[in-house]
Amino acid sequence: MRMKISDLIHITGGELDTEPQVQAVESATVFPSKVEPGDLFFAARNEEIPTAVERGVYAVIYEGERPRNLDEEIAWIRVDSVKEAAFRLLRYVMLRKEAGLVLLRPHEESFLRMILTHKGGIGFLPREWTKVFEMILNGEQRLFVGSDRELMTTITPEPRTLETEAEGQMIHDTLFRSTFKVHGFIYQQKEMAPFHLEHLLRVVAFCDREEFPYSLDRVRYTRHFQPVFVDASLQVQRGGGDRAVIFVDNLEDIVQAREYIRRHAPWARSVVLTPPKTKVEHVDRPFWFETPEAAKEILRTTHFTYAFVYSLDKEMLREIRQEATLF
Repeated sequence: MRMKISDLIHITGGELDTEPQVQAVESATVFPSKVEPGDLFFAARNEEIPTAVERGVYAVIYEGERPRNLDEEIAWIRVDSVKEAAFRLLRYVMLRKEAGLVLLRPHEESFLRMILTHKGGIGFLPREWTKVFEMILNGEQRLFVGSDRELMTTITPEPRTLETEAEGQMIHDTLFRSTFKVHGFIYQQKEMAPFHLEHLLRVVAFCDREEFPYSLDRVRYTRHFQPVFVDASLQVQRGGGDRAVIFVDNLEDIVQAREYIRRHAPWARSVVLTPPKTKVEHVDRPFWFETPEAAKEILRTTHFTYAFVYSLDKEMLREIRQEATLF
């Protein structure tokens, strides 16, 4: 990524604070430990600048006050926001690389990670902007995907989204198991909530279009919807059972699952546990908990067939089991 200092200033909207002899940089990074002689350093934290200087940096993009006791031959470029300057450069680099960017829904990202058999050519963007910068700038991927809308729209105002679904249909389902057909092949009794099929079909269509290899035999519960079957004492039952605690990280799944129960198992009692003041559509009286311990107590003392627990980890049931062994 060799670039002239003058071009760099124009792209990032910066202001040159010195009159250095250097005219160009060889590469760029936001991590001082990765700086090599001739590089450009984006100073996410000004206290990291001395390390970058020691490692031979040619140019530094910074905000605020720069250290005055460091090499004046370095190209010191002041900007209002280092993050914004970094993303300006990213947009330029992506145009030159002809790299694509796709904004995924969280369920789509989970299924894509799950079913891909080879991830070469695609980059899953992390949530930390510094890591995103490093991946896009120095990576070899031709396509980048992520589900952090704020981050993705910072890179490009209108990222692509998945709208087309592959040819497929549900054949038989329960709340926790789905038998479905995709492209003429039947996949039996997969650990997937039936209302997640639409997300999976969009991901399949995406993989088909981009020619990414995948296998639907890999389908299983995502981190967004994790049922754990329990007995009356909340001890985990392997292989299924009549009661389930379902750990979710989104409210939409709670609404869809409760609608499924209403239509297919109206006899079942479902309860919803959330942090205080959380509003769930069609749930007038959720159980609010302040702490995981409070949620455990609600589960212990409440009659339910299905309990939806929002924002907690299923490991809390393991803790309940450990507590029980102490007595």
